[in-house]
Amino acid sequence: MKFIVLSLISIVMIGFGANNPKSIYEFKMDNIDGKPVQLEKYKGKTILIVNVASKCGYTPQYEGLQALYEEYKDEGFVILGFPANNFKGQEPGSDEDIKQFCTLEYGVEFPMFSKVSVKGDDQAELFTYLTGLENPDFTGDIKWNFEKFLISKKGELKRRFRSSVKPQSKELVSAVEAELSK
Repeated sequence: MKFIVLSLISIVMIGFGANNPKSIYEFKMDNIDGKPVQLEKYKGKTILIVNVASKCGYTPQYEGLQALYEEYKDEGFVILGFPANNFKGQEPGSDEDIKQFCTLEYGVEFPMFSKVSVKGDDQAELFTYLTGLENPDFTGDIKWNFEKFLISKKGELKRRFRSSVKPQSKELVSAVEAELSK
């Protein structure tokens, strides 16, 4: 009986990513069109990962995110948007609905991904990884939509910003510029 339990624990740990990823490049996520994307595709870029929602008080941040992306994309900067419906049902639509909304309402051109869970029992492994990493700001659960994770060119978490930090704030822009200069 003891052997069976230990075997099951080993199988579960192997099956659920007990491999301790070293960077975000080890993750594969579906884009908004349902196609798998290995995040290694963004290796060498400064990345801002944002959990987004279409019906949130912070939704107008899409405009600032798009402007930030346009300003720095030619310098090796990319924003990755991950829609999530974890906070009061503020992202109820399908991936197709989300894509249409982002394109028509805010002209979003940065990469968008399939809707995921960023918190709770069904949290996507990428966000389990990101929320557990040490950084100079804070660790732990995402509190609301539009939290931001700044990732270095080596795929390491460098900074975290709460929802209230606007995409074009001095704090965020300075952090992006500092990473781009490395």
